[in-house]
Amino acid sequence: MAIDQQKALLFGAAAAVRLLLFTAFPSLPTLLAGRVEVSTPVTSFKRLQEGLFLYTHNVSPYDGGVYHQAPLLLPLFSLLPNPSYYPFATNLLFTAVDLLGASALMQIVESGQSVTTRLFSSSRKDMRWSSIAVAASFLFNPFTVVTCVARSTSALTNLFILTAMAKASQGASFTFIFALSIASYLSMHPILLFPPLLLLCYDVRVTKTKSSSSPLAFTFYHTMGLVDAIGGLLSLSAFLTGSWEFLSATYGVRLLLPDLTPNVGLWWYFFTEMFDSFREFFLGVFWLHVASYMPGLTIRLRKQPLFVAATLTGIFAVFTPYPSIADAALYLSLVPLFRHLFPMMRYTFLAASTILYATFLGPAFYYLWIYAGSGNANFFYAITLVWSLGLSVVVGDSIYAALRDELDVERPELRGKDVKRI
Repeated sequence: MAIDQQKALLFGAAAAVRLLLFTAFPSLPTLLAGRVEVSTPVTSFKRLQEGLFLYTHNVSPYDGGVYHQAPLLLPLFSLLPNPSYYPFATNLLFTAVDLLGASALMQIVESGQSVTTRLFSSSRKDMRWSSIAVAASFLFNPFTVVTCVARSTSALTNLFILTAMAKASQGASFTFIFALSIASYLSMHPILLFPPLLLLCYDVRVTKTKSSSSPLAFTFYHTMGLVDAIGGLLSLSAFLTGSWEFLSATYGVRLLLPDLTPNVGLWWYFFTEMFDSFREFFLGVFWLHVASYMPGLTIRLRKQPLFVAATLTGIFAVFTPYPSIADAALYLSLVPLFRHLFPMMRYTFLAASTILYATFLGPAFYYLWIYAGSGNANFFYAITLVWSLGLSVVVGDSIYAALRDELDVERPELRGKDVKRI
């Protein structure tokens, strides 16, 4: 079967599954949108509807302290019919977002940057999955499907992150900067992907043109392009809302964590128990912890910038203030890009078992805490720690495999032998 036919069949099946769930179970989107594992205060579709109601009635969407998302989402969704009465258009939009994300993921696979870069070529580069298989792992991942059905705006952020990666892997500077600026505008933390993706884009451009341009000039122009793009989006938002109050209501909420609604992350319980006098200090420590991974990984794994960007999405899924299963879905969809690293990963079964364990027991523990009253917050927080542990094992194990792959290329005589760091 031709690739185009396989792609059409895959995308048709994925769209059919989503539209079938929307149609056959009309109450399912509302049910999932209320789950703390799926929707957070900064990605919830319910909160988006609240902001949209205020916006369409000429009231500031940030009045009341419920809406914490980007202002430009409001005119977009105001063009659609009311999802409470005519949900098909909204359902179709989120289905299309997933399909576009899968298309971007296929472009990343087809670029070959996961196994061969300008400075590094894996000795296992022939060990790859096809773009169709990787896209299928994304489209039929239960976390991806649930995020789509819940209509979480995380799906939009994931789309633009994947698009930025795809365009960087093709050396398309303008669209890479544009996509990453929108992702950063929507969720803020994707801006940390800029250094590794910039290196990726530079390597691809140098490989294609067969000439080495100035790295400093390349970095300067692209950095200024990103600043201009984000500045333009923020200025347009200020023009739309009539003030700059959206900065504190969107990015301020992410930075300062005033809303301690439970989620699958590590922050909410910690700051629930935190004394106010220590709050600012630990906010700084937690954000420094999130940001500190990027420089070290980018420098140490300079030869594999796409792997660095993919690994950072896994770190975001664990350590950002308002993570959800959508963040895990994005990372787990990028892991199959590195099929050649799987033989060197040591804890695959442990990681998979831990993630499945937390996936099934998380809703049960939340029910015991909130509805049955036979547990407390420790029940749910304990299972979120297990969830974070599972993702952390995948991240750590994949980094080990990438370093071992580099060692096998540099020291072929050590391939297949046990090594230890001294």
